[in-house]
Amino acid sequence: MAKARVKKRTHLKPQNASSAANKAGAASMNKTPKSMVIRVGASQVGSSVTQLVKDVRQMMEPDTAVRLKERKSNRLRDYTVMAGPLGVTHLMLFSKSKTGNTNMRLAVTPRGPTMHFQVENYSLCRDVERSLKRPRSGGQDHKTPPLLVMNNFNTPDATENDKVPKRLETLTTTIFQSLFPPINPQATPLSSIRRVMLLNREPSDPKDKDAYVLSLRHYAIATKKTGVSKRIRRLDPKEIRNRDRTGAAVPNLGRLEDAADYLLDPSAAGYTSASETELDTDAEVEMAETTTRKVLNKREAQRQRAGDKKIEKAAAAAAGVEKRAVKLVELGPRLKLRLMKVEDGVCEGEVMWHHYVTKSQAEIRSMDKRWEARRKQKEQRKKEQKANVERKKKDKAKAKANGEEVDEDEDMDDGEWLSDEFDDGEEPAGDSDDSME
Repeated sequence: MAKARVKKRTHLKPQNASSAANKAGAASMNKTPKSMVIRVGASQVGSSVTQLVKDVRQMMEPDTAVRLKERKSNRLRDYTVMAGPLGVTHLMLFSKSKTGNTNMRLAVTPRGPTMHFQVENYSLCRDVERSLKRPRSGGQDHKTPPLLVMNNFNTPDATENDKVPKRLETLTTTIFQSLFPPINPQATPLSSIRRVMLLNREPSDPKDKDAYVLSLRHYAIATKKTGVSKRIRRLDPKEIRNRDRTGAAVPNLGRLEDAADYLLDPSAAGYTSASETELDTDAEVEMAETTTRKVLNKREAQRQRAGDKKIEKAAAAAAGVEKRAVKLVELGPRLKLRLMKVEDGVCEGEVMWHHYVTKSQAEIRSMDKRWEARRKQKEQRKKEQKANVERKKKDKAKAKANGEEVDEDEDMDDGEWLSDEFDDGEEPAGDSDDSME
């Protein structure tokens, strides 16, 4: 009897439970961070903050909700409920206070913490482009996440008794590092790193020594070959392919008798002018060229193995290395953020640190007791609601078994009850400015 045909091209191979579990565990470990940049109070923040939100979304690409549409009826719970199914790990909430201050909240889902920043000043992308002599559009740069560079986040002599404690510096560093996927220097190709997001902690002001101020900048990485004139670079196929659409086109050589008339400048005694070979930057790096390799047949492979492999590898490595000049072109936006407070949970919870308010030990103990009582009440409400849902399900199943009519839309199902988190959303009185110092 002929063997049954197994379809391999259009059907997945069967896999056991252990391999599926291993793949699921590896996927969870390599989970890519995703973010939502939300405009709170869409009709009240104004046009400038609205454009700032769009610029920040473009900066956080590609793992962010670029086409997110906020509604006036949307609340914070609408976004936190959908963060789990969509795999969103961070929420960036921009709002405007009644006094006209622009605020930003950076929350880690699903359990926090939340960092409250006051946006002291900011510049939009269009403002940055107007200030540059040669602005650069994003283009294909936003298809890969930016490289995060943080400076001066940790103070060597910081302690837990300072106004800005050591644990706060560590927490801030960890939260910002988790915004983008980690980079493996051995496996990540250099060509995939096209943008840089710079976070610099400003030095303390003598008038405000305890301030925690961050400066955010966003740059694009531009590279050019060194030691080559601009005229030769314009003829390089790689440079033509990587050049923006707004760049200069390939020159017309139809009127010249020889290509040397274009490459050599007669006014400079047969050499290119000095201005054409000047670099826009002093930074130079060596990069390995990503060239394709020839597939060797059996005889060529045996001949290559018989030779000196070390010499061949060294020669191949030397042939594929080139020097390139690196230049950073600012894309925007610019942000100056002042950390105001840190609280537990997603925009609701116990205040862990506050810039202006400091509590005594007795006040801290009283605050802990109130929050512990609130947690117990919340857990009790969860148990009661879950018991009610299970009881109603059993009653419906029993009624169906007896042939009675059951209204399916009479009560909410289990998923709707659980998504409501069984919380009334009220804050305990006097806890908005609590501190854990």
